Amino acid sequence: MPYDDLFQQISDLVMCHSPSGVEGEVDAYLLERFRGLGLEAWLDEAGNAIAKIPGRNSGKQPDDAARPGIAITGHKDEIGGIVKSIGEAGRVQVRKLGGAFPWVYGEGVVDLLGDRTTLSGILSFGSRHVSHESPQKAQQEDQPVRWEDAWVETKCSLQELEAAGIRPGTRMVVGKHRKRPFRLGDYIASYTLDNKASVAILLELARVLKEPALDTYLVASAKEEVGAVGALYFSRNRSLAALIALEICPLSSEYPIADGEAPVLLSQDGYGLYDEGLNQELRQSAEQAGVPLQLAAISGFGSDASIAMKMGHAARAACLSFPTQNTHGYEIAHLGAIANCVPVLQAYCETDWP
Repeated sequence: MPYDDLFQQISDLVMCHSPSGVEGEVDAYLLERFRGLGLEAWLDEAGNAIAKIPGRNSGKQPDDAARPGIAITGHKDEIGGIVKSIGEAGRVQVRKLGGAFPWVYGEGVVDLLGDRTTLSGILSFGSRHVSHESPQKAQQEDQPVRWEDAWVETKCSLQELEAAGIRPGTRMVVGKHRKRPFRLGDYIASYTLDNKASVAILLELARVLKEPALDTYLVASAKEEVGAVGALYFSRNRSLAALIALEICPLSSEYPIADGEAPVLLSQDGYGLYDEGLNQELRQSAEQAGVPLQLAAISGFGSDASIAMKMGHAARAACLSFPTQNTHGYEIAHLGAIANCVPVLQAYCETDWP
């Protein structure tokens, strides 16, 4: 996939707000794209956006409907904030939604996704020109900014906020005013590459994968950042020969992972081991596709696949990822590592494994 096309695809996805549990904007986009490729596509009861690519022998035998399929997931939800309370003078108190930290976003425009109107405000930490008599002084010298120290300044009355549908439970995300991705040569820099870049891989697979060996489900999973809710629902209700999650992989000195074009296949994460047999098949698929793979075991992380496997919903699970700087922040990843996941998965899905 040409890097320019991939950058634009990810940009389109990033600009669709989708905080966990309020994912309708990206849902509409994905269903239109999947159906535009002639695929059967739907939203299930848990909010997963799913496209099905029939296997080569699908429907040819009476028991085909019961045959296990393959699921490839990339979660479509993003981290952010959730409104806790609404105070006087248009100040809105928020708390984290998923693994979000206020100091990552900094002071700037955020969007509150009201029931009737999206309302923009400013994530605020207070003035810098203060003495030790002000609580903001500690943020300069002693401790990072916490959600309890921050607020969203809207300059709206309580009546205006109510009219917009801003309430406890309203989601907050980085404002579209500053959300559009940035190009750094062959790299993309953006909020929410976790996991909009993985959803871009699903869309490219939907385009190029024509005849998989088994029925293949491309699952843009819901509410992953708050417990892999969508993937757990899907994997509980579907017999699967394999579940493969697409994810970011954190670049850090503690992990032997190099930045660049090579995707990363995980053996372990914070939720447990991945299936060695499935990993071996994916390594063979990468060799067949001519794509170099990095191998890693990491700890501060979890995916749709590892959580589903730990819960007993999937017997064989794997995680294919791309190296990413600043995970859960303003993330940076090589477009080649994202693009190279596609031929690996295409080769895997098209192979008749014993």
